[in-house]
Amino acid sequence: MSFASRVYEVASTIPPGKVSTYGAVAKALDCKAYQAVGVVLSKNPFAPKVPCHRVIRSDRSLGGFMGSSDNTKKRTLLESEGVVFESDGRVSSLCVVTLSTE
Repeated sequence: MSFASRVYEVASTIPPGKVSTYGAVAKALDCKAYQAVGVVLSKNPFAPKVPCHRVIRSDRSLGGFMGSSDNTKKRTLLESEGVVFESDGRVSSLCVVTLSTE
């Protein structure tokens, strides 16, 4: 299975209303290629089946969306799924899930 396929598989496990981080996706893949995870997700041809919008930066800021730094649509999608944002624009820690490494 290719690296991209594995990234899509892990991202697909993040439930609606929750998010995880690029680093957590990489860790679930037993690697440290956080930026490579972001590159793969920026080119996701399977959206919304593979919910790349549910992967954010480790500081809980949104990061990019669909290869762009404009994350307005990403925030709208997350809010529509019930993700809560703090006053500083970061995702609430209550919405961040830990991914399985199995």
